[in-house]
Amino acid sequence: MIKVTLQSLCCYCSSCFNKIFFFPFSFHLPFSIFLLPFPCLLSVKKMILTFEKRSYKNQELRIKFPDNPEKFMESELDLNDIIQEMHVIATMPDLYHLLVELNAVHSLLGLLTVVDLLQELTDIDTLHESEDGAEVLIDALLEGQVVALLVQNMERLDEQVKEEADGIYNTLAIIENMAEFRPGMCTEAAQQGLMQWLLKRIKAKMPFDANKLYCSEILAILLQNNDNTRELLGEMDGIDVLLQQLSVFKRHNPSTAEEQEMMENLFDALCSCLMLPSNRDRFLRGEGLQLMNLMLREKKMSRTSALKVLDHGMIGPEGTDNCHKFVDILGLRTIFPLFMKTPKKMRKTGVSEREHEEHVCSIIASMLRNLKSQQRSRLLSKFTENDCEKVDRLMELHFKYLEAVQQADKRIEGEKHEMVRRGEILDDSMEDEFYLRRLDAGLFVLQLICYIMVEISNSGISQLQQRVHQILNLRGGSVKVVRHIMREYAESIGDGKSDEFKEAERKRIMDLADNF
Repeated sequence: MIKVTLQSLCCYCSSCFNKIFFFPFSFHLPFSIFLLPFPCLLSVKKMILTFEKRSYKNQELRIKFPDNPEKFMESELDLNDIIQEMHVIATMPDLYHLLVELNAVHSLLGLLTVVDLLQELTDIDTLHESEDGAEVLIDALLEGQVVALLVQNMERLDEQVKEEADGIYNTLAIIENMAEFRPGMCTEAAQQGLMQWLLKRIKAKMPFDANKLYCSEILAILLQNNDNTRELLGEMDGIDVLLQQLSVFKRHNPSTAEEQEMMENLFDALCSCLMLPSNRDRFLRGEGLQLMNLMLREKKMSRTSALKVLDHGMIGPEGTDNCHKFVDILGLRTIFPLFMKTPKKMRKTGVSEREHEEHVCSIIASMLRNLKSQQRSRLLSKFTENDCEKVDRLMELHFKYLEAVQQADKRIEGEKHEMVRRGEILDDSMEDEFYLRRLDAGLFVLQLICYIMVEISNSGISQLQQRVHQILNLRGGSVKVVRHIMREYAESIGDGKSDEFKEAERKRIMDLADNF
């Protein structure tokens, strides 16, 4: 060790000997530290140009001697050496523009051996270090149809060979990094063969492994908030693929935490797909309702997510056919025991009591909204069974969530009063934050419960109306409070729907509330 006083000492780039930084302090360092290379702009340029030359030479020799690997083996090794050196560029996103300006991106995309390098270059933390450099690189990669090329490479790989299986994993990491940095690329990526490859890989008869888990994760990312990719999956019979893969967990729990994660990714993908009306019909024809109903009865780990899928499949007017079919397959016998009592096992899977009760109440509310004639009568008759025990449970939930929301409202009002006292302005973003806190306290579940209350009270069955009002009066409840909750619910309904639908739905809900 030697003491180094760095008041006037600079470090130099090992390639071009330009000064690149200065240390204005003293400390102890081993002498060998000064032998380490410090790349700068000129040395990176030189590195990229060397890569271009070696890449061109390698391609030339491969074309000239296609059947004689010995002739191009040396150029292959030289190319590999420079590719390994280029990994240092992944630590300098500010210089990514050089890859584009010197046309290296096109050459990189033509080589299977650069998957590791591309993964490092697109590392999400690195991309965020220099937004400008990252934007330039991602633009160039997408312009070169990087996803299509990566998919073609993956199709050629044999996952029985460990190195090639690792290559697929690293390729998926590149796609995930790019999708996280630029979510808008998901549609283009899916259309460039990625969606088809993912579905093919997910349904392949191979033992569960890290690649299958990663595929399920990428699929869920592609489908998030994207109707184009949802439609594409539906057209590729992807709903059937998801249902087939999930059917394994009907009677068997996942054997590992990783397999459980994959199962949840596939359920998330299915829920995303059901946001698109055309996929509701595919789900119905693929007997998705029957599978979810069986999962609820089998009481395995999949039951929690099956409940969420049913909620997504039956909500809104687009869920009408699914609601009728659910009654036809005797789904009422399955859903009402879950309404009457939150299963203890459900809590063990990490799902909160509120989340479970929200899904169950949402399913019942959807059926009350969508069912007609005989099926609606069968649903309403469930509330009259066993001396209206389900109405008693409904009112128990009403007071439980009313109290939770009122406590949250009291805290929020206190905070608002304090903010006004300090002279702070209550802007829209602050109001949105308060509204989200009310939802977290259980406001949406309370709205669903009140909707069920006003629906069954307007059903024409006097026994139900009398029981609801009897318990409401007995426990000091208020019709006025229920109507206020329904008015707030009506105002928030119909996001993404037409103005005509919103207006008609609000009027329908307010008519129910006024007649409550």
